[in-house]
Amino acid sequence: MADRRAADAGLTGERGPRVEATRARLDDGRLHFQHGPIDLIIDADGHAEAVAQAHAAAWQRFRGVLAELVEELGVLRRPLTSASSARGPIAQRMIAACRPFAEPPDALFVTPMAAVAGAVAEEIAAHYRCAQIDRAYVNNGGDIALVLAPGGRYDIGVAGGVPSARLEGSLTLMGSSAVRGVATSGWRGRSFSLGIADSVTVLAHTAAAADAAATMVGNAVNADHPGVHRAPACTLRDDSDLGERLVTVAVDALPRAVAESALDRGEAFARALCRRGLIIGAWMRLQGLGRTVGSP
Repeated sequence: MADRRAADAGLTGERGPRVEATRARLDDGRLHFQHGPIDLIIDADGHAEAVAQAHAAAWQRFRGVLAELVEELGVLRRPLTSASSARGPIAQRMIAACRPFAEPPDALFVTPMAAVAGAVAEEIAAHYRCAQIDRAYVNNGGDIALVLAPGGRYDIGVAGGVPSARLEGSLTLMGSSAVRGVATSGWRGRSFSLGIADSVTVLAHTAAAADAAATMVGNAVNADHPGVHRAPACTLRDDSDLGERLVTVAVDALPRAVAESALDRGEAFARALCRRGLIIGAWMRLQGLGRTVGSP
């Protein structure tokens, strides 16, 4: 589902008025980092001095993220190939997370932008991995990187999709779990999708991996039906890395059999990712129907 994210993350590559990164402390104590449309919510628990030092280090790193990504935008917006490479650590993480989907024998179209939000969250979360921090998270527009010490836990609400964003489930993630990344995708979200899922939430070992997989599972939940309306991505956003590929712009009420068939495709794809060890679990929703794969 890459994407509107080139623009959503401020990665248009166009020169304009300089926008400075900003930070603020919210009323509940969480931090808000923003640089253009890159928007992070951060929270951490642990030894007060260690948390303060981690916050300071995370802020210093965040200030350079946007410029670093823009420098390599030409590579990041092109379809991934075996020759794709990048210099920056975030760009390298994006490529690594997306590469399994571009490899033969079942190579799929994907650009590294499919993992941008998760990769940025993961880069910032790295500053909170220390012995005196019990838990932390970096939430980048719903793509979340987690830091959990042994004995720590997070309870995460799962929404069935927009516009209602009604909570339809919850996840309890323990420090003993291998899950360190949670990401949600779908055609109603902030990024373009080739599929018709209202929402797909993926659990993975890293936030970048979860982000890329949520994009690809969301694409796999799909159907050809007159009630599915599509348009070339470039007609909706001229800087989209999807070019002329058709993306979903609206989905009418579908016959139950069509919706079930679309979920069958997504479920089969997600199960294959679980077998390959690329994800730990996935939860899919489409027009009131749902599927669960793995251990979400």
